[in-house]
Amino acid sequence: MFTRIFLLVTVLIALWSAPADAQQAKRQFIRDAEVENTIRDFCTPIFQVAGLDPQAVRILLLNDPTLNAYVAGGQNIFIHTGLIMRSENPGQLIGVIAHESGHIVGGHLIRLNDAVANASTEAILAMLLGAAAGAVSGNGQAGAGVMMGGQEMAMRNLLAFSRSQEQQADQMAMRFLDDTHWSARGMLEFFNILGDQELLVSSRQDPYVRTHPLTRDRVAFVREHVEKSPYSDRPWPADWVERHRRIKVKLQAFLDPPSKTLMRFKEDDPSLEARYARSIAYYRKPDLPAALRLIDGLLAERPQDPYFWELKGQMLFENGHPRDAVEPYRKAVEYLPNSALLRIGLGQAEIESDDATLLSDAAANLTIAVRLEPEDAFGWQQLAIAFGRDGNEGMASYALAEYFLLAGKLPEANYHANKAEQALGHKGPIWLRLQDIKAQAAEVKAIQDRDRSPW
Repeated sequence: MFTRIFLLVTVLIALWSAPADAQQAKRQFIRDAEVENTIRDFCTPIFQVAGLDPQAVRILLLNDPTLNAYVAGGQNIFIHTGLIMRSENPGQLIGVIAHESGHIVGGHLIRLNDAVANASTEAILAMLLGAAAGAVSGNGQAGAGVMMGGQEMAMRNLLAFSRSQEQQADQMAMRFLDDTHWSARGMLEFFNILGDQELLVSSRQDPYVRTHPLTRDRVAFVREHVEKSPYSDRPWPADWVERHRRIKVKLQAFLDPPSKTLMRFKEDDPSLEARYARSIAYYRKPDLPAALRLIDGLLAERPQDPYFWELKGQMLFENGHPRDAVEPYRKAVEYLPNSALLRIGLGQAEIESDDATLLSDAAANLTIAVRLEPEDAFGWQQLAIAFGRDGNEGMASYALAEYFLLAGKLPEANYHANKAEQALGHKGPIWLRLQDIKAQAAEVKAIQDRDRSPW
């Protein structure tokens, strides 16, 4: 019974934060410069009025078709691709993020720990009472009844706590939106979508409905705010509307089968987002000539768009033309120099171009990339390749030490840190970083050894 009761608490935690369902193991993180930057531009004013450091809040995209977003592990906002693709305007997406920001500001993750502790205590008490009832009466069914009743009480109390947090997050979201002079109408529209979901059986509901209990009071509060706020009818900037459409069709084109994309965006649709989607679909078929014609047409209209240049580089690189991909990626980096993802794309193309004269430039681009995003393991791996092919074994070992540390391969991290130290010497900032890597690897290994010990 201990296993069953602790499983209950685990499930309750999962219901509030990261959903535990059959899709969990299949989900993958998605990295895309355009989608990430668009969402961050939408969010930054909300974070600022909420008193959060925009750079400290991480936005992570999960490849999941269901409708959900949640906060977990501190200031980390997880957004399902399904939420973005189902949203109809920037306001709906911004409203959800304003609500999740309310959870961060309200310290709800910290408070949840106390609620879970209380729920766990109630569940354990129920187990003890159930065991006592069964022993006294000699009736196992009586004991089971008390246990199940106690578990239900624990679940009701924790869900009630969650409802209270949802209301608090709604109130903060309304304040954040008013402080930015933005409309909360999108959040009300999103609630209407969730209202339809509540009519479905639990197994068919999107996880947002299960993880964010929706009540009449919540809907009424947001509706009343929309009716009274002077900003409810303020339109969204035209460029934000376009950017929202672009990330929607981009995700659809990359995640749906190409045939579905080409059916949705017909050849006679001349809109920018339709041509964008078709170019991605043709590249994925693959029909490179058709894809290049469309992306070149978009670049003729928007010659300084970094994401169109990035897509052209990706098309060429993944179709076996890395040398030809270098120039489009260079253009993308020229127009968006602070994007780690674009610099990694350029560095990888330069490495695979088989042009030795490009290796030093590849190393330079990848060095900037890992400085911008030091937790990007793939960036460190590519940097190691660039240094290694350029004959700089010491720096290659240093980059591999960083890569293996992030990958959780501690013996390899320690080995390459020592190898880099021998090659690069015992001074300077890289030497200091190598000491950190070795110390971290040793610390984690000690914890693992302790956990494996039978004593």
